[in-house]
Amino acid sequence: MTPPPTRPSPRLPSQLLRRGRTPGLRTAKTVLAAVVAFQLATWLGTSSSPILAPLTALLVVQLTMYETFAHGWERIASVTSGVLVAVLFASVVGLSWWSLGLVVGVSLVVGRLLRLGPNLLEVPISAMLVLAVGGAEYAALDRIYETLVGAAVGVGVNLLIAPPLYVQPAGDAIAELAERMAAYCADLAAALRSPWSRGRADDLLDRARALGTEVARADRRLDRTEESARLNPRGRTAREAQPRLRNTLTALERIHVTLRNLARVLLDRTYFVPEDEADRAWSPPAREALADVLLAVSATLREAAAVAGGSTPPVGLDAARLAMLLDLRARLSEALLVDPRADPAAWSQHGTLLDTVDLLRVELGTALQRPSASWTPPPLAGAQRRAVRRAFTRRRRR
Repeated sequence: MTPPPTRPSPRLPSQLLRRGRTPGLRTAKTVLAAVVAFQLATWLGTSSSPILAPLTALLVVQLTMYETFAHGWERIASVTSGVLVAVLFASVVGLSWWSLGLVVGVSLVVGRLLRLGPNLLEVPISAMLVLAVGGAEYAALDRIYETLVGAAVGVGVNLLIAPPLYVQPAGDAIAELAERMAAYCADLAAALRSPWSRGRADDLLDRARALGTEVARADRRLDRTEESARLNPRGRTAREAQPRLRNTLTALERIHVTLRNLARVLLDRTYFVPEDEADRAWSPPAREALADVLLAVSATLREAAAVAGGSTPPVGLDAARLAMLLDLRARLSEALLVDPRADPAAWSQHGTLLDTVDLLRVELGTALQRPSASWTPPPLAGAQRRAVRRAFTRRRRR
């Protein structure tokens, strides 16, 4: 059948000025938060040198609003826990090597129970600082006040000054991943139409495996997009784009695994025959038919890249692409036809190759669809709340 017309593929991110972030914005926001926190803590008179307030503000100002709130909450929890542990021990013992070790051990246990993650070490640090000044209640309260001031300023600055969204970088990364997969399929098709060898099969399998790095990169970008939508007044754009981006990326992840399996099937059959007969491991009609399948897959992946970029494919394009792939798969099946009694190994390998092509067709159909389901970010600090509930539940049972 006649292939449907292709549309121009989206440009790679290297050809674009990346959007979604302003150069130097985070640095300016961090400096502003530190200065404002110091001045506010000085005006409130929390201590003679309220350096903890700007330090907290500096750590709280993160890339997204969710990270800002999460780090602010975790830092407040870690400092408060450390201060309480120090006050408890200071009322009984002074500062010595064994009391210091005991405070650090208890602080680390408390931090792990609260699941404070990267802020775990702040618990023993806070406890040691308060214990070093004698565990006075005023020093403990001053440290908590300064932490609250710094956290509030950090959250306020990140909330009021352009809360960032990262929709465009994620769309660019997913589109680039689809483009790279399309280029790989085109190169594999060209290799099948050239003299075949073990070295070529090895190289193509290595290239298929290397695509996993691009898959992981796109997944990290999409995770950042999902975080940027949480607790963000401008997060509607990211919440609307997330189903489309996640649907496309999930399909591309499965396509990557399928392409890797396809390259492995080609390599296994190539190594099954003697090295000087590697060019005849796959018959010319089978290689030609598989090359046509891969070219159709390449064109469809470019359409998936356009979908990831926000474009709407023409009505019926996905059905036309899938119908064409089904016809090409039928031609490949005829070229791979072999008597299982005459060559059982070839029959098994040919069947695996056809199964791989079927999986490609299914996942490509998923990549071209625009999901209608909505997405709602998960609640803030869910892991910590679950940990606290479990602790209280265990205590009641005891």
